[in-house]
Amino acid sequence: MPDTHLPAIPEDEKIDASEEFGTSNPDPRRPIGEIIEARYGRRALLGAGAAAAALAALPGEAEAQGVPRTGGPSTLGFEELRHGLAQTESVAEGYEVQTLIRWGDPILADAPDFTPGRTTPDQQARQFGYNNDYLDFFPLPAGSNNSEHGLLAVNHEYTNTNLMWPGMGTGRTSALRASAEQARTELLAHGMSVVEIRKTGGRWSYVKESRLNRRITGETPMRVAGPAAGHDAMKTSADPTGLRVLGTLNNCAGGNTPWGTVLTAEENFNGYFGGAEIANQQNPQHAAWRRYGLAQQSWYSWPTHMDRFDVGKEPNEPNRFGWVVEFDPYDPQSEPVKRTALGRFKHEGCHHAVNKDGRVVIYMGDDERFEFVYRFVTARPFDRQNRAANRDLLDEGVLSVAKLHDDGKLEWLDLVHGQGPLTEANGFRSQADVVINARQAASLLGATPMDRPEDVEPNKVTGRVYVMLTNNDRRTAQQVNAANPRARNTHGHVVEIVPPGAGTNEVDHAAKEMRWGLFLVAGKPGIDAGTQYHRATGEGWLSCPDNCAFDSKGRIWIATDGAPTAAGIADGLYAADTRGAGRALTKLFYQAPTGAEVCGPLFTPDDRTVFLAIQHPGEDSGSSFERPSTRWPDFAEGVPPRPSVIAIVKKDGGVIGD
Repeated sequence: MPDTHLPAIPEDEKIDASEEFGTSNPDPRRPIGEIIEARYGRRALLGAGAAAAALAALPGEAEAQGVPRTGGPSTLGFEELRHGLAQTESVAEGYEVQTLIRWGDPILADAPDFTPGRTTPDQQARQFGYNNDYLDFFPLPAGSNNSEHGLLAVNHEYTNTNLMWPGMGTGRTSALRASAEQARTELLAHGMSVVEIRKTGGRWSYVKESRLNRRITGETPMRVAGPAAGHDAMKTSADPTGLRVLGTLNNCAGGNTPWGTVLTAEENFNGYFGGAEIANQQNPQHAAWRRYGLAQQSWYSWPTHMDRFDVGKEPNEPNRFGWVVEFDPYDPQSEPVKRTALGRFKHEGCHHAVNKDGRVVIYMGDDERFEFVYRFVTARPFDRQNRAANRDLLDEGVLSVAKLHDDGKLEWLDLVHGQGPLTEANGFRSQADVVINARQAASLLGATPMDRPEDVEPNKVTGRVYVMLTNNDRRTAQQVNAANPRARNTHGHVVEIVPPGAGTNEVDHAAKEMRWGLFLVAGKPGIDAGTQYHRATGEGWLSCPDNCAFDSKGRIWIATDGAPTAAGIADGLYAADTRGAGRALTKLFYQAPTGAEVCGPLFTPDDRTVFLAIQHPGEDSGSSFERPSTRWPDFAEGVPPRPSVIAIVKKDGGVIGD
């Protein structure tokens, strides 16, 4: 997902972009590009067999032990699409797209129908939120493997003010024109929705007014748990205890737990805060504000209308965001909890693996240029027999950060107070200081700066872990290398991590050391220097990998964000084998409408439906409520584009991808 998730800014509307949109890491040290070059060498990476050479160094499966990987067929049976860019979507032949739910659709009892251009706070609090991102499916009844009836949990990341109401104009400054009522409506459009969904006669629909439907917004009360709970930096005038927070913001990707709860990740929280005090270098929090990307000018009008977003009035409020939030989707009355042991940064996702000893391991990315990949390992195993016993499992454990070495070793460095440089002498008086300022702690330990790490997700079939590195257009000419031979890494790449025991039933996701290699380097072969695939089909090359998912065969499905800008093609969903003859041979399955990115790929347990979140359709330069670049998915005069969740099924009812 983009660092800002806002429309392109015309030159005459820019607002101190150098301060707001640059990297927050003042000392990136050895970026991933330099390490990749040292790992594989310039000569090896320039050859056509670069991907094979890279992947052959990874142990665990036959195809990683030198078996030829050229010319082999993919197990994916669909005929891929041709790249394009249009006002509507497209999907591979033999498949059907069903629009499941759209922004503004009523989901709570007595919620009104959507009225274009007239959404109010009261309406939005009871309707489906804006810019749907992460998706998760929880079967009904709970504990079953039902693939046709369940709860859909959906993140709502941010809002496009200029597409929500008429008269807002176009471009970046439209968000600053919102009135007090519009600003509160935007706040209530954030958070999450939980909706009951059902497949009947081959078609998906949501259950209006289900007692299990729920909205979580920027005003929903939440508990703070873990090391930062009650810390002075978490206290505000509205919450002098530092134990209660109103709402969750910029919920990007997410995850779940093996005991059936949602983990929603707060990403670009910095953009909601503003105020002149941020420029005060004498303020004790000034360095921390800068490290997390806060700027005097908020992306929105919120600080003007709501005191808690003005840092001069509430200097600690930003510290209460940037966390992972857990809640029970099966209980609409359950209280969301901010799990601070997992660290504070711009969380893109939080996907779990169950370790061989029963402990739960959660992988996370910090989505900004030159930021890091993290891991959290619970202190004790989860209880498979007693769900309630896992209620606070995520409050105790070890947070660590990845350091990638030249020889292909990956080392996990523990962010534990009192160890190494994480002492009072460096400003860390407790573990609370470590998790609140996780970025600074990780930098001190020497973590490897990455090219915008987004989804970090384990493949439960193979045990390997895949890191989506979307791009890094801040890479300078001095950082050009054979693995990323472009001064601006506009297309991104995918790193593959191999824990000990991968490919067996004894995978050690808690190991201190692992191996790493490249799965693919994105871009168009023959055009964009440095691209690497096993072998991309004619239309299978991709740009800006963002989210991923795995089907029950272990095949990877990659959703992209940024391809229209980087490559002139629509964002889409691509698939590839992760092993065998078709390993890393990507194929284009779905393309989004103009302005939109594809988020949250999600398979039902039977692999017969894949859900996608189509976010910010119409987010193009010059697009407005009155004259949007697309009116997807309604295509009705006067109706703006509406972020929506779609379900893709095979027309013959078969398995997706086969």
